[in-house]
Amino acid sequence: MDRLDNTIRPYAWGSTTAIPRLVGVEPTGEPQAEMWMGAHPGAPSRTARGPLTELIDAAPERELGAETVAKFGPRLPFLLKILAAGAPLSLQVHPDLAQAKEGYEDEERRGVPIDAPHRNYKDANHKPELICALTEFDGLCGFRAPLEAADLLAALEVDSLKPYVDLLHAHPEDAALREVLTAVLSADTEQMAVTVTEAAAACTRLGGAHAPYADLADHYPGDPGVIAAMLLNHVRLQPGEALFLSAGVPHAYLNGLGVEIMANSDNVLRCGLTPKHVDVPELLRIVRFEAGDPGVLRPEASPDGEEVYETPIDEFRLSRYVLPEGAPSRDLTLRTPQILLCTAGSVQADDHALAPGQSVFVPAGEKTEVSGTGTVFRATVVA
Repeated sequence: MDRLDNTIRPYAWGSTTAIPRLVGVEPTGEPQAEMWMGAHPGAPSRTARGPLTELIDAAPERELGAETVAKFGPRLPFLLKILAAGAPLSLQVHPDLAQAKEGYEDEERRGVPIDAPHRNYKDANHKPELICALTEFDGLCGFRAPLEAADLLAALEVDSLKPYVDLLHAHPEDAALREVLTAVLSADTEQMAVTVTEAAAACTRLGGAHAPYADLADHYPGDPGVIAAMLLNHVRLQPGEALFLSAGVPHAYLNGLGVEIMANSDNVLRCGLTPKHVDVPELLRIVRFEAGDPGVLRPEASPDGEEVYETPIDEFRLSRYVLPEGAPSRDLTLRTPQILLCTAGSVQADDHALAPGQSVFVPAGEKTEVSGTGTVFRATVVA
């Protein structure tokens, strides 16, 4: 078992206080957006034996187990994060596995540099993800019913939005959503900026369900993503609740602290709320125009106290243990690799005492027990 020393990413949208508060240190005044735990080449966790990437490369079956290597190859299939949003992230979608492979191969064939700002596909992998709230957590996830979106836009009484309201009353629903998103993202930039400014003023005046979009416009004035965001479900998670984001589902995190886990990929197509590249044709190829409930997840408890967040993919499996005072130690031994992360209290993982924000990597098959009083998240795979 290896204690992890993890990189904190200082993205501009990160909270200046949430991660320092969690780990019990003074804020630096700089944004701290994500703490990465895993073997992603962009910021691999460090151990006393060296970077986690090098440990796995040197002996993949010893670290990951034969079953994991046979199913996913000689790499850790997931990336675990603590995510602290102090401002809205970009509105985005992720490709499925076939789309990622096709897009990556196409850009490689065309010689698009991997670090080019207009490059869409950094790798050939998909990026399903799960976010579990540690604090109250706001986000956008999936399309609203078109008639609900129409009502939200109509209430603004902005003349330039009326064509979108009319389109959202059309059938079938998926075509209506596609037409409106296409129109919003393809509109004249200057005209859309005026529309967003008028819509933001109306959102501020109306408050209530419109309030989140006024905040978006404050952070991204004139951005068409503000109007696109009004097509999506606004979700407020309570601590312990989670969202699963599958391929093609548009989403954005707005505010809060959470534990995030995803397949080990960097593939993101942006819809707005960002100064970065937005490839509208490719985005429209990837987005699933399906309205529906965002599907808030609550953990399912097993007899041994493990609370599992069920998802339909195998690259990751996230669960947690809430350890009450005086509880006996729990055997967490698995035949798959795991990362254990403490988020509350004081947890003992074999010889390692873990405070909030601290984590360990456990090689496949290694005998593992946890004890103490607190909360520990377990990240592993389904092999």
